[in-house]
Amino acid sequence: MNAQAISLNEIRRIGILALTEKLGIVGMIRFMQQSETGYGDYTKERDQILGNPSIEDLYNSILNSKKL
Repeated sequence: MNAQAISLNEIRRIGILALTEKLGIVGMIRFMQQSETGYGDYTKERDQILGNPSIEDLYNSILNSKKL
């Protein structure tokens, strides 16, 4: 099999099939979970979304949400 002649999607499909045959469905899923890397900078994105609220800000936000 010539890997250069196969698309990346096809290589992934064949790889998943091979993992499933050798490890079973649960094993394949566990393998995929530990080898997926994700992307981005969680800390930077979290700070952009949440900012740096004080405890008092959080407390007031909780109280306001309970009033709704």
